[in-house]
Amino acid sequence: MSERAGLITMKGNPLTLLGNEVRAGQKAPDFTVVGNDLSPVTLGAYRNKTLVLASVPSLDTPVCDLETRRFNEEAGRLGQDVRILTISMDLPFAQKRWCGAAGVKNLVTLSDHRDASFGMAYGVLIKELRLLARAVFVVDRGGVVRYVQLVKELATEPDYKAALDAVKQAV
Repeated sequence: MSERAGLITMKGNPLTLLGNEVRAGQKAPDFTVVGNDLSPVTLGAYRNKTLVLASVPSLDTPVCDLETRRFNEEAGRLGQDVRILTISMDLPFAQKRWCGAAGVKNLVTLSDHRDASFGMAYGVLIKELRLLARAVFVVDRGGVVRYVQLVKELATEPDYKAALDAVKQAV
């Protein structure tokens, strides 16, 4: 198991990431997460779609809330060939409740709580917290990673413009 220390921080304190680093240009690693209905969901479920895979520590935190709401707004403008998946360690029940309370309907929330499959496959599982780091991956229709953004400070929002520009180039 790969460990990468100091790439991200929480309030300035360095954290360790577990899993394999994913880079632009490589085939997107498969993963199995849990849908809000408790069904298993894999990368293959979104074959032939351009994807934004946004990992967040927890929807019930202010920055994750802001990010997910922002990506929900953007998802409504990106068209039918693009899907935004927000993945966290939150339980599916909590994700469903949060989406209902926040009015989030344009993106899909998925839980990595069972096996940390996504976290390990994309190298964003935080060893010290067993939460996912804040990161954005753009995957084209052919299943190739076209953009990677690992947010250095956990309490900081991602660069939305850079991520959305990468989506437009990948479509």
